[in-house]
Amino acid sequence: MNSSHQPDYSEYTIKWASLDWEKDEAYALRKRVFCDEQSLFEGDDLDQKDQTAQLLVALGGYGGWHERVVGTVRIHEESPGLWYGSRLAVDPSYRAHGNIGSTLIKLAVSSAHALGCQSFLATVQAQNEELFRRLHWHTLAQKMVYGRAHVSMEADLTFYPPCHTPFSGFVLRAKQRHEATELAPQLTGMLMANPLAGVRQRTVLQGV
Repeated sequence: MNSSHQPDYSEYTIKWASLDWEKDEAYALRKRVFCDEQSLFEGDDLDQKDQTAQLLVALGGYGGWHERVVGTVRIHEESPGLWYGSRLAVDPSYRAHGNIGSTLIKLAVSSAHALGCQSFLATVQAQNEELFRRLHWHTLAQKMVYGRAHVSMEADLTFYPPCHTPFSGFVLRAKQRHEATELAPQLTGMLMANPLAGVRQRTVLQGV
């Protein structure tokens, strides 16, 4: 799709990827962000974790008709009860939406919580540490990854009730577009004053 003009969708569905086209577009988006835009990898960003990880996608669409992947993240269980999130990416044209990234994080942690997660970790670019703290994460350690400063962080599961319907997930209603703030490219627009505001559930979530 021509990146010079992207449609303003009426809603965005954040869910576990289930269809081949959703997965293909998620991998393509990761390549654009992590290889082409950030130059963190050459060729592609695929690794062994992708063989077992669960992909999540943010789908732009109209009235429940999904048209395009505009965001993605993946989760995997490292050991019983210990889960990780990684490869969070939002299409540059949709970073100003505000809640796509934060809702991907919400479903990532909440769906893992429903599967017995006792600890959910992620490695975050250092400039986004405060942003994740506002999403109820706390810092564990500092580290260098691919020559860039990162921090290991853990989500407070108290703020992420178990989601037992991840293939339905959450639906965001579209907002008026605005200029993106200066955060790391793949995370820009994740957070607003209330990071999870504007989220409605397509189905009633157990445990909420």
